[in-house]
Amino acid sequence: MADIKKTADGVDNDSPYRALEADAAQMKIEEAQGELEPGEAMTECEMEVEADMLLQAALEEKLKAEARLEAALEEKRAAEAKLQAALDENREAEARLEGAAVIRPEAAASEPEHGAPEFAGTYRESAELEQEAAGSDEADEPERKMAGQERELHETEPEIDKLEPVWENSAANGSDSGETYREERAGRGRSRARRSRKKNAGQGIEMPEGVHDSQNNHEKTAFPAGQTEAAAALQEGRGNKNQKGKKAAIIAACVLAAVIVAGGGAYAAMAQKYKKVFFPNTIINGMNASGRTVAEVKEMIAGGIENYVLTIEEREGGQEQLTGEDIKLKAKFDGSLEQIVTTQNPYAWLSYQLNPAEYTIGTMIEYDEEAFTDAVKGLKCMDTALMKEPENAGISDYVPGQGYHIVPETAGTYVSEDVLRSSITDAVMNLKDTLSLEEAGAYKQPEITQDDAALKERLETMNRYVSTTVTYKFGDKSEVLNGDRTHEWLVTDESGGVSIDTARAAGYVEELAAAYNTSNKAKNFKTSYGQTIQVKGGTYGWKINQKEETAELIAILKSGQSQEREPVYSQKAASHGENDYGDTYVEINLTAQHLFFYKNGSLVVESDFVSGNLSKGWGTPAGTYPLTYKQRNAVLKGEGYRTPVDYWMPFNGGIGMHDATWRSSFGGTIYKTGGSHGCINLPHSVAKKIYENIQAGMPVICYNLAGTEKGTSATPPPAQVPAEVPTQAPAEVPTQAPAVPETQAPAPPETTAPAGPGSDTGHGGGASGPGSEIR
Repeated sequence: MADIKKTADGVDNDSPYRALEADAAQMKIEEAQGELEPGEAMTECEMEVEADMLLQAALEEKLKAEARLEAALEEKRAAEAKLQAALDENREAEARLEGAAVIRPEAAASEPEHGAPEFAGTYRESAELEQEAAGSDEADEPERKMAGQERELHETEPEIDKLEPVWENSAANGSDSGETYREERAGRGRSRARRSRKKNAGQGIEMPEGVHDSQNNHEKTAFPAGQTEAAAALQEGRGNKNQKGKKAAIIAACVLAAVIVAGGGAYAAMAQKYKKVFFPNTIINGMNASGRTVAEVKEMIAGGIENYVLTIEEREGGQEQLTGEDIKLKAKFDGSLEQIVTTQNPYAWLSYQLNPAEYTIGTMIEYDEEAFTDAVKGLKCMDTALMKEPENAGISDYVPGQGYHIVPETAGTYVSEDVLRSSITDAVMNLKDTLSLEEAGAYKQPEITQDDAALKERLETMNRYVSTTVTYKFGDKSEVLNGDRTHEWLVTDESGGVSIDTARAAGYVEELAAAYNTSNKAKNFKTSYGQTIQVKGGTYGWKINQKEETAELIAILKSGQSQEREPVYSQKAASHGENDYGDTYVEINLTAQHLFFYKNGSLVVESDFVSGNLSKGWGTPAGTYPLTYKQRNAVLKGEGYRTPVDYWMPFNGGIGMHDATWRSSFGGTIYKTGGSHGCINLPHSVAKKIYENIQAGMPVICYNLAGTEKGTSATPPPAQVPAEVPTQAPAEVPTQAPAVPETQAPAPPETTAPAGPGSDTGHGGGASGPGSEIR
């Protein structure tokens, strides 16, 4: 037999009350059916209707009894208050009566109060209350009412138990038939109680507190007739504690008896019904089997199979149908339904009203596997040519002025065959009418949706980069860099991370350098002779440090902080624009062998000089150069010479301006055959003047200007020659540095001039040519 999977919560059928209730219910049914004539046995339907009616009536009587009991409790509390007052008033009387003999209840029992009402089916507790009420005075009136209410509650039992034979109170009709019936019933009750105790003892069940055997003696107790009010009060006061506990027990017993007796019969009748039908809220393979027999459920299943059609709902409004005939569907019952009914505990039916039970039986319906496979593959939704793959959500292309946005995912129509087969199988086995492929999860889903956190983070990063604007300032010109350009630099890796392409950023900085670098570029220069020339060569001018500026630019874009800035320069000039050298510079006319030094547009000094020896290829190069540095008391060294100078100001490698105290004349054509190794030889006073006003980085502009060459005569040096300079200069091109007079101060530290362009001319391996220590 197939396994049955039950998904409902279990019901506790081991309660110690269950056996008592079952015995009571079965007894009532037997007694009721025993009074019927042969052939008049109640049908199952009639029993069900009768049981429902009895249950309803019992519940109504129970509510009424509870209401009356509550009213009695209220009166009891009022009576207790009055009793307390009576006790206070009679304290003196109690003192006088203290020595009096109290009449014992046993003596009074021989003289019962006449006319006391007798209750058919008497309980010991209610009889005691009646006797107490008969012998009490006005102060005990509420107590008597309480006893009457409790007695009335007990009298509801024969009213709500419709399955018991109707009998009359013998006290009312003068006959003893009612009493006889009660005695017989009491006997049967004692027998059942004994059986129940044996059964419970065998099962290890203890009787619940408050449930008593039916054979307990029903004794009656009464106060002596004619007892005085004071004596009654005294007696009541002494037994007050015991009375309260007894009355509480009476109330609990009355309520319990009413509920058990009233509901037991009806509940048992319903339990008989559920021996043959399914419990309430029973679902089998998705079908409601509540209250149905096994045959009815089988008929329902068979009927569903005969004309079975499954409608498959697809995306984009598509629908297809699969019939039972397509898959050769048929019923197959193997006893699983019968097993469910037989394993039901009939007396647990009520718990299923709130706790449904669902069963899945995989063997009641079967289909042909081959036909099923063919039918599934034949569905249009399984045609791969018609399927659309889902597309992940992503980032849009860059929109100028707007940036990026998320492009939502596309669901597609690609169906997973495994999920489809499983979903159709489940629908068929439960005879469902429709199957939504969307709800079944049969479609292949996009891996990334528009709500994906990583996707949103990537969007935020990309928009931060492209929303950053960097404005480069170059004097009165500017370059604006924004997302219209930088979006081309963004790179996304396999993990979805966003970075900036360093090479592309460097390419942009290189473009800036090409446009705004002025170093090594020809400059238009208006000479002191009034002519505007183009000076080519030289390193002076603006020069962007491309490596450092690329790193700075990437950091700015990542920060998202728009700004104006100047690029990082490795070399700066005096000003932006066409004349980047400004108005402070040294102007050197190599043709005229004459220089001018302007500071802030004003002439500071001018002088003739001697430049590099043209005959030996040591001519001073033209171009615009920044002053590298300046130094006092340097020693110029080279192959075959060692010359100390007071003012050393290099500007083109090893070529620089310095004082030449060994020369007696400057200018003219001396440089052509008797010039220096490439330096600008100056009179001492001129070198000093320039040294005092020039700073590193200031431009030195060297040029040739035809038509400005002087004759062969040379300008003598100014008269103010420093004392330490020899009166006679050495030969124009000495092979060895002149000896320093002994009277002169010690030679200054030797300084090797930086190698200059002339070091590649091949003159003595750079030792004697321009760029060594040139003088």
